[in-house]
Amino acid sequence: GQTHAREPQVSDSEPIAFRPLRAERAPETTRSPQRSTVPQVVVFDRQELGEILNVYGRRVAAGDWRDYALDMGRDCATFSVFRRASEVPIYRVEKRPALARKQGAFAVVTATGLILKRGNDLSRVLAVIDKTMRLVD
Repeated sequence: GQTHAREPQVSDSEPIAFRPLRAERAPETTRSPQRSTVPQVVVFDRQELGEILNVYGRRVAAGDWRDYALDMGRDCATFSVFRRASEVPIYRVEKRPALARKQGAFAVVTATGLILKRGNDLSRVLAVIDKTMRLVD
């Protein structure tokens, strides 16, 4: 014959103990404070974007530029300037906070990758591409 396992008899007066299916995690408040695992994004703040758009607006009014693009990433925020919408950017204004104590957080880069100006003062860096064209006698 076969041996069958007996099921335990449970009376109505005994409480039934349930075992959790998986181990519970400690609540977030009891954990040690750690850095957030969500990657931080580098962005232009309102004042910086205002300065860039002022230069951009003057060059659009002069007929030099026609389009721009914004790119915000983990390492760098980029404002790209285009002569036409279908071309590569003629200039890129980059913000790299990791370089703030070394060469400067802001840089103006040409389409070929040449860095025209780098520094921590955005208005001085933007002066490279904001120069007005004058006729020379």
